Amino acid sequence: MTITPPAEPLDTTQRLELRRRIDLLLRTGQLLVESMANTSRIMRDMKRVAAFMGLPEDKLHIYVNFDMLMVNVSDGSYSVSKFQRIDKHTVNMQAITEISLLSWRAIEQDYSLDQYETELESIRTRKRNYSHWLVAIGAGFACGGFCIQFGCDWVAFLYASLAAILGMWVRTWCNHAGINNYIGIATAAFAATLFAWSTTLLPSEWTDTPWHPLISCALFIVPGVPLMNFVDDMISGYTQIGTIRAINTLLIVIAMAFGMAFAVRICGIENFFPTISIVPHHQYWEYALAAGISAVGFSMIFNIQRKLLWVVALGGIIAVCTRNYVNLGPSTDNIGLDMGLIAGSFAGAALISIIAIRAVHWFHVPNHVLTIPSVIPMIPGVLMYRMLLGLISNHSASLEQVTPIMKAVDNGITSGLVILAIVLGVALPTIIGRKFLDVAKNKRLDTLLRERKASGKYLNW
Repeated sequence: MTITPPAEPLDTTQRLELRRRIDLLLRTGQLLVESMANTSRIMRDMKRVAAFMGLPEDKLHIYVNFDMLMVNVSDGSYSVSKFQRIDKHTVNMQAITEISLLSWRAIEQDYSLDQYETELESIRTRKRNYSHWLVAIGAGFACGGFCIQFGCDWVAFLYASLAAILGMWVRTWCNHAGINNYIGIATAAFAATLFAWSTTLLPSEWTDTPWHPLISCALFIVPGVPLMNFVDDMISGYTQIGTIRAINTLLIVIAMAFGMAFAVRICGIENFFPTISIVPHHQYWEYALAAGISAVGFSMIFNIQRKLLWVVALGGIIAVCTRNYVNLGPSTDNIGLDMGLIAGSFAGAALISIIAIRAVHWFHVPNHVLTIPSVIPMIPGVLMYRMLLGLISNHSASLEQVTPIMKAVDNGITSGLVILAIVLGVALPTIIGRKFLDVAKNKRLDTLLRERKASGKYLNW
């Protein structure tokens, strides 16, 4: 805490009161950053909480970074600043939702600072909705759902799910043991891939797609939320934190790829990942079932409220089936428009975003709580680590390796364009819709604050 000596110093009571409010504001922002909210959400909620506390927006300055928050309140006679370090980042959609609701409830119900602090602490200390084993099972079946989308049969779905459950358990154990995050990711990817390879030793007549589990068993690690937040921050103008999120995302994918590559080398698998086909050929009801399973599995990882699981499952079904209908067609012996993966991904994400603009009023949750879990099953994780595995496996530049390297680059470009299409599909309807929705919200906020001030309960300093 630093206080610049003002021309007209605040008295002791005012200084203590201002410090407390800044501290509560920082604790609110800290919980949002730790829960991996996007920067637009962090700024919007912190400013609403500041308005509740009576901190005028024209005197308030908020700085958000990946591992640091800063709040400054100043005018011509004083300046008070405080920093808050961020030490962890775990997706927690429940906390993001509850902070948003708390910020409105505090204004509407004339909360005191003590009431606000009590509820904020309750959100911070609340247990997650799902036990570690339940999250591991959800993550496992989410990867099995991906496997179906890549064209495996239902026996291979089970193999992929079991491998991913083991991998997620290893990931959780590494976190609890305090192992470096990236080493833990590589270890989990190694364990999942090794177990998936072991299923290929089972009787071949049990499945027609024995190798597909290897390309989906580690997809629970794919950083879908950081990817979405990275692009969202860049689009919204928060380039510094967006760049840091991008680097962190890249390191996660690299760690995952190295873990898988190590397992592939140990198992002696040659030229596998670049060659196996991932073009889906199932019936649409199978796509729908797999998408719903994946969306629910990732929702459990993201700690979404249990009552919303059926909502995000439906969202995943709509997103993936829309994507497949636009993407697939006669060229792949499927029903659809045959417009390609990029166009299909954009269409699926945009449709979900449009629906969510209305649905947030039905379920009283932030937009991204509904959209991100619904579109996560479309994230092209397999293309990302195919790119990295291709580059890792072909580190020299002999003539024989030119084609594999070009395939790796092609996979990287395709995955990047698909991710951009998904994020734009989610973001554009929200940005356009927010322009109109924020007008109504701001009017509501102004009315509530005027009523609060007129009642004599407005926190003034």
